[in-house]
Amino acid sequence: MKIPKNFQFDFRQKRVLVTGAGKGIGREIAGMLHRFNAQVVALSRTERDLQSLKEETNCETIVAELGDPDAAQRAAEQAGDIDSLVNNAAIAILEPFLKTTVKAWDETMAVNLRSVMIVSKVIAKRMIERGVAGSIVNVSSMASFQALHDHAAYCASKAGLDQLTAVMAVELGRYGIRVNSVNPTVVLTDMGKRAWSDPVKGGPMLARIPLRRFAECEDIASVVCFLLTDGAAMLNGLALRIDGGFLVT
Repeated sequence: MKIPKNFQFDFRQKRVLVTGAGKGIGREIAGMLHRFNAQVVALSRTERDLQSLKEETNCETIVAELGDPDAAQRAAEQAGDIDSLVNNAAIAILEPFLKTTVKAWDETMAVNLRSVMIVSKVIAKRMIERGVAGSIVNVSSMASFQALHDHAAYCASKAGLDQLTAVMAVELGRYGIRVNSVNPTVVLTDMGKRAWSDPVKGGPMLARIPLRRFAECEDIASVVCFLLTDGAAMLNGLALRIDGGFLVT
């Protein structure tokens, strides 16, 4: 991405863990943090993606399947001392409500919600032990607020994530640890382009966005980076919509 010339943060001497860093939004967040001098610890289930990211950013890498609770625990512990955390990893298994399977529901909740709880507990406890007033950003979705066809498990997982964010903000705030979520509209990752490029499906959604465009990965990454900085020192417990005005129309 092209960073505006006046847009600059500095994460020098900060170690930031980014989950789901191999592709899409997570990869853009990891890359942007690197450009702003962070030491990135990138977590993904796909070793090949991490290897290419490491070649670009010299990041530390952890391969883990976050849907496995033991693997999520081990990965968080392996990350070591972390100053900020971005919980970005997520899956979407789209099924009509009447055909939603228990398997798809459980897999979605395991990655999108349970893993956030597990990883965040490990990292937050270590922050507290070290006296670090860190920041945690959970990548949620507009689907937390807006019901979408075929998204029963996904919408429920993201609504749960926003409420988990709020509880974390309440309980961790006393230690100076801020917790916020960001809630993007459709983001034009490779998967997003495939899912929403059809005018029949994407057209009505796009028509409701006053800015008349879907989000790019850098639109999300730049907000995440801001929330990790001291410039956002009084922002805590937010579910911050990045939707181009979708929900005000």
